[in-house]
Amino acid sequence: MPLNRKNILILVVLVAAIQLVPIDRRNPPVTSEVAGSQEFLAILKRSCVDCHSNETTWPWYGRIAPVSWMLAYDVYEGREHLNFSHWGDYPEEKQVKLRKEIREEVDEGEMPPFQYDLVHRDARLGNQEKEIIRRWAAGEETRSQ
Repeated sequence: MPLNRKNILILVVLVAAIQLVPIDRRNPPVTSEVAGSQEFLAILKRSCVDCHSNETTWPWYGRIAPVSWMLAYDVYEGREHLNFSHWGDYPEEKQVKLRKEIREEVDEGEMPPFQYDLVHRDARLGNQEKEIIRRWAAGEETRSQ
């Protein structure tokens, strides 16, 4: 498709039109808190809650389609799989299963995901932070210390 005035105009109209597609950026209420050390909770806030809680901080670029669609989808999927804002509402068996999955994801370097790390460099987990998460996931620290 050659870039002539007509094609540029069509492209501009399409880009403007997709901005009108509504995206749900609401943060529902938090129904329970996660217990853990201050260190663990700080890591959680920095590296996990944007996708895995109802405390998402929606960035400015999250208002521009199609990026907004991808972000909204990632947050929806993250909350569906694990929502720290409902941690205490999960039955004990589910908490045990989720702790195991969290440890596996962190050990395999899957969380936080690469695309999140690209934009949020401070979300990257170092070895010490991974160990704090491993201890929490193993149930070695379950209440604020």
